[in-house]
Amino acid sequence: MNANIRNKLKLLTTKPGVYIMKDKDGIVIYVGKAKNLKNRVSQYFRATQKPVKVQAMVDSIDDFEYFIASSEMDALALESNLIKRYQPFYNILLKDGKQFPYIKIDLKNPFPYLEIVRKVKKDGAKYFGPYFAGLDAHEILKTINSAFKIRTCSVKINENKPAKRECLNYALGLCSAPCTGKITRDEYKRELDKVINFLNGNDEEIEEILTKKMENASKNENFEQAIIFRDRLKMIEKLKQRVIANLPKNVDKDIFCFNSDGLSSVICVMIVRGGKILGVLNYPCLNAELSEEQTLFNFLIQYYQNMEPASEIITSHDIPDQSLLQNFLKKKINFITNPHGINKKLLEMAKENASEYLEKHLEKEKLLYNNTVGAIKLLKEKLNLKNTPIRIECYDISNISGTNKVCSMVVFQNGQPSKKDYRKFKIKTVKGANDFASLKEALLRRLNRLVEGKLESFKEKPDLIIIDGGKGQLSSTYEVLKEFDFNIDIVSLAKRIEEVFHPNSSTPTLLKPGSAELKLLQRIRDEAHRFAITFHRQIRTKAQTTSELENIIGVGPKTRDLLLKVFGTSDKISQADIPELESVKGINHNLATNIYNYFHNEHK
Repeated sequence: MNANIRNKLKLLTTKPGVYIMKDKDGIVIYVGKAKNLKNRVSQYFRATQKPVKVQAMVDSIDDFEYFIASSEMDALALESNLIKRYQPFYNILLKDGKQFPYIKIDLKNPFPYLEIVRKVKKDGAKYFGPYFAGLDAHEILKTINSAFKIRTCSVKINENKPAKRECLNYALGLCSAPCTGKITRDEYKRELDKVINFLNGNDEEIEEILTKKMENASKNENFEQAIIFRDRLKMIEKLKQRVIANLPKNVDKDIFCFNSDGLSSVICVMIVRGGKILGVLNYPCLNAELSEEQTLFNFLIQYYQNMEPASEIITSHDIPDQSLLQNFLKKKINFITNPHGINKKLLEMAKENASEYLEKHLEKEKLLYNNTVGAIKLLKEKLNLKNTPIRIECYDISNISGTNKVCSMVVFQNGQPSKKDYRKFKIKTVKGANDFASLKEALLRRLNRLVEGKLESFKEKPDLIIIDGGKGQLSSTYEVLKEFDFNIDIVSLAKRIEEVFHPNSSTPTLLKPGSAELKLLQRIRDEAHRFAITFHRQIRTKAQTTSELENIIGVGPKTRDLLLKVFGTSDKISQADIPELESVKGINHNLATNIYNYFHNEHK
């Protein structure tokens, strides 16, 4: 413990709050919450035996900061936001994108429809799921439609003014057409109740309906339809295989088991809905909490930001602050921490899955560290950078012969992509294929937005800027950077032999081939290149579709959109004769003649 930490520990308050641990390079390596900041933070620095991963984190701490919160709930929210912002290595990091599909039914709608969503809202609707591990929500939806004819469209139904005709789904027997009044509210509700009964775990009725339909289709020699019903029955069989013996069909449970071998840890999650195991997932867990109970608590907080909790949660450890967790989730939950009977068997099943996962994935945490936090520390050393490159931004230009010029900006935080921070620029002031000037424009716009501090996506200052290119590209962008009073490192990476160029130096740095630091640079550069090309293709396709039409006198955006809606492409418009063009609503004879003449006279 250094003198700085010793002095700060004396000044700590006993109030609730959040603390941030940093290493000697200023990297945030851990964010934690505490009821009592003084007690919690001091525990880390006491001469007591700690778990290996906690001691490894403590050995890396060079400084810490703390924020006082008015309540534990506020501290919990602040901790969550800071973890998302800094992505600390020693925290549980569940990616926001890991959101499994649910089937949603909004019962407030007079004719509810089935919808697949990935976010559960507190809106009073019914949500069934999540579906994963071999269960496809779309296939389940198709199975329901085959049997019960509940609509999947979001068309607003006006019973006083029904639609003029039914859609294709009605003709295919997949919808009961409430939009045209083919079914009453009561009849529709009875069908919907059957759907909800199935989603709650009762398979018998839907299995019977689909079996009869398959047999009838087969008798009528409609073998293609019979095969479809057969496949739907296979989906139901897959669900039936996940039934847990002696468990009621209306039971929903979430099971969480923490397991550790002292070095590596994993949390196994088992989802039970309607008496069936919908899936089992294992999450590697490198968390530097002082107790396994607190680690499990932290996991639940992050996990349930994306998922709807069951009314019953079984855990391998006692959960501290259960009332705080329930208030955070805004739901009454029955926590079972000493299970018996079937609950004990479920927990043992989760523990077995966790143990097997640990045996097979012991090296993953070490590899992740080497390729992320370890790599950025090596980058600072090998490239002699002023800053530890916690936030890295990389820029690349894409164009064809100077047309549709774009620049990509990709962001890596703590050695991993931060896709929410990716940005793209259309180059506005540069004529022709001038990559140097294009990069200057993009970087100038980005740094000006950093100065303004208005847009959330540009408020964070990069520690390192990487330019895809050689000495020329670096020199042009360095001129821009010098105009600002920012402490930002900048280098360029040339593809030929992966040379790293520095400002004011003609001698490049050659990093060791295959090294973690070079691989990190290559990942960032390749990601910037991919992102730029994707954006360039998008605007090029759009330009190819609209540019010709915009040159025609009398054709504005609305007329252009009408033409494209009818004909599809500008090529098909060019092949149309005057009567065909006149048939488009809003196009008179004179305008149709102008369009025809443009393609057949001016471009001969």
